Amino acid sequence: MTTLNLRNTWLSPFAEFDARFRPLANDVARVGFTPAAEVNRDGEDALVSVELPGLDPEQDVTVEVEGGALVIRGERRDERADERGGRRIREVRYGSFRRTFSLPAHITGDDLTATYDKGVLTVRVTGAYRGSTAHRVPVTAGTATAAVEGAK
Repeated sequence: MTTLNLRNTWLSPFAEFDARFRPLANDVARVGFTPAAEVNRDGEDALVSVELPGLDPEQDVTVEVEGGALVIRGERRDERADERGGRRIREVRYGSFRRTFSLPAHITGDDLTATYDKGVLTVRVTGAYRGSTAHRVPVTAGTATAAVEGAK
């Protein structure tokens, strides 16, 4: 499971996941795969892009909001056979995946739209950064006791 905080854009969104769960991923990699994902900001919206080449998005991919998280899951099934020179060559690639991204508390399923184009699933989380604009507090020169007395 990957957990990303969409409000924390100054760090790599995958750093915490990689540090905690990479050792466990080796066991998962034997039976599934982990598609590459990226989270970007577009104004007040978040764009979550997941690389899923060769999948049928309508049959193989599910996008849901579950317990305050965006959950993208699916399964890849690809089987190819070829006969050359009297030999049959068969290649089978398969595996399931699940990627999970934390959502701000005010986000519901109605705030999400998903599109699939050229092997990339993009989920727009409308308003994910709403209200996250920093407010600058002016700093004035003076003594610490003046600030304390002014607060009384």
